Amino acid sequence: MRLPSIPNFDQAAAQKAAHRQDHLTKPQGSLGRLESLSVQLAGMTGRERPRFARKVVIVMAADHGVALEGVSAYPVEVTAQMVENIARNGAAVSVLARQNQARVVVVDIGVAKDVSSLAGVLHRKVAAGSANMLKGPALTHAQAEQAIMVGMQVLDEQAARGLDLVALGEMGIGNTTPASAITAVLTGLPVKEVTGRGTGLDDTGLQNKIQVIEAAIRLNQPDPSNALDVLAKVGGLDIAGLTGVIIASAARRIPVVVDGFISGAAALLAAGLRPEVKPYLIASHLSVEAGHTAICKKLALEPLLDLRMRLGEGSGAVLAFPIIEGAARILDEMATFEEAGVSRND
Repeated sequence: MRLPSIPNFDQAAAQKAAHRQDHLTKPQGSLGRLESLSVQLAGMTGRERPRFARKVVIVMAADHGVALEGVSAYPVEVTAQMVENIARNGAAVSVLARQNQARVVVVDIGVAKDVSSLAGVLHRKVAAGSANMLKGPALTHAQAEQAIMVGMQVLDEQAARGLDLVALGEMGIGNTTPASAITAVLTGLPVKEVTGRGTGLDDTGLQNKIQVIEAAIRLNQPDPSNALDVLAKVGGLDIAGLTGVIIASAARRIPVVVDGFISGAAALLAAGLRPEVKPYLIASHLSVEAGHTAICKKLALEPLLDLRMRLGEGSGAVLAFPIIEGAARILDEMATFEEAGVSRND
């Protein structure tokens, strides 16, 4: 699998942005993380005064064979139903994207049901869902690679239409199970510490979920030093697609707004395949899913928001768009002391 090279974080652009921040009409540091975020955005994009008018949330949709093991409170049919809901602009991410003037791109990368007749969906199905990782590898290595390539191609297509900022979203019943497995393997933490209730499991359901993940890891023996092997053995097609989106975005200097736990697992994998993507990641919010804190710590990310969300779809990532745009607009549009003719205390 040929992956693109990732450009270095542009320190020169970041330094220029920091210099401008220090001369804006305010006490230095008074806008807190908005200031450091604007500098980070400059280094990501290579532009001293970046702007983010063209925004997209890419929602990868896929089913998971492991859902048959009772790891979700919702039936597998819901994946296809929610894909239709998103395509018809009725989901939470649809509402938030409209509010923020962002495009929603929903991709059938592995929905078990045939949804090829649905308008408003990109049909890029690699397989009709992953296999049950409790019985063997979730994906073949070829499927994992193909799904990563699909994610890269979708990003490239959106970039051709004009793209300044991308958010990661997903839809797939049962996908917190592979996300927990990936997180456990790549962080080295016990499964029980990175596994949550997902769609709302009770205590018995949660214990079953933990046992399923532990058994799947014992059976498949994913190699923590090989991100592609981890993805194939205990991952999923939606997570693989998002991994490709991250890599292709970073290759184009497009900042990546990571949603919550599922897209965080994709970020772990992308960083395993291409460590250079890490400076291009922005954690939008802190999910209540147990493993998300571990992901943020591993990737040295500090979420912008903590609203106790766990919906997915990219909803938290899109909520962070105004903060990111606000940081960039402050840097670009706010007057310096010299421009405004305001005295400063030096």
